[in-house]
Amino acid sequence: MVSSGLETVILAIIIGTLAAIVYSLRVLVLMERRVARMDLNIERMARRIVKEEFKIEAEEKKIEKALNKK
Repeated sequence: MVSSGLETVILAIIIGTLAAIVYSLRVLVLMERRVARMDLNIERMARRIVKEEFKIEAEEKKIEKALNKK
């Protein structure tokens, strides 16, 4: 009987450890998805900034040309 109780405790510890591992993996997957979304949003913002920079550079060239003609 004593070994049966000990086996139950050991089995409960093993099951608890496995459950903790599975839960941790779930949390890691959710965090990875959040980071991926953040990365995508940062990339979109960077693209918008680059587009604006090109517009600004084009406008600066127009202004420089207009000033050089005078």
